[in-house]
Amino acid sequence: MTDSPQLHDAIAAGVLPAEEEFSTLLRSIVMVARAIFGARASSIFLHDTETDELVFAAVAGDEEQDLVGKRMPSSTGVAGWVLSSRTPLVLEDVQSDPRFARDVAEGTGYVPRGLMAVPLLHAEQVLGVLQVLDRPERAAFSLKEMNLLGLFANQAAIALSLIISARRARAALAGAGDTAAVAALANAVDRLEGERR
Repeated sequence: MTDSPQLHDAIAAGVLPAEEEFSTLLRSIVMVARAIFGARASSIFLHDTETDELVFAAVAGDEEQDLVGKRMPSSTGVAGWVLSSRTPLVLEDVQSDPRFARDVAEGTGYVPRGLMAVPLLHAEQVLGVLQVLDRPERAAFSLKEMNLLGLFANQAAIALSLIISARRARAALAGAGDTAAVAALANAVDRLEGERR
């Protein structure tokens, strides 16, 4: 089979903007979560399985955007515990909890008092963690709010899954010496239905 630069370019043009759009969606999710819960901060971590690290994928505030892309070992802190246990967690006093990684929090420039964190699950795979930090109005997070955060987590997991798929497609395009890999990718996409497609 021969190379088809036009086909390669056409697929690459579809894959590259997709990741940017999904990243924008993730940022919208943390912004809305922060506003709805009246929280001081909100963030999404992506689990990079190749390096076994948690990566800041989205943060709510404009002043915190320099955190996006920062990495830490996946076993670190509350986010690491939520990731590995696949269990939501509410902490009213994070500093008294042994899972809290104060050094990591200080490195971000923000040390929370309390938080809610939920795993981002998609098709039985844990993709990352969504966190909402500190409530200025009320000290405690309720169970009802944890359920609501779970709904946000579902949306974030879908967006993260699409980002991961876009990155894999881009890697396949970068390594494709002929159109066989591109054709396989197109066939895989064709088999998907609805939102997954």
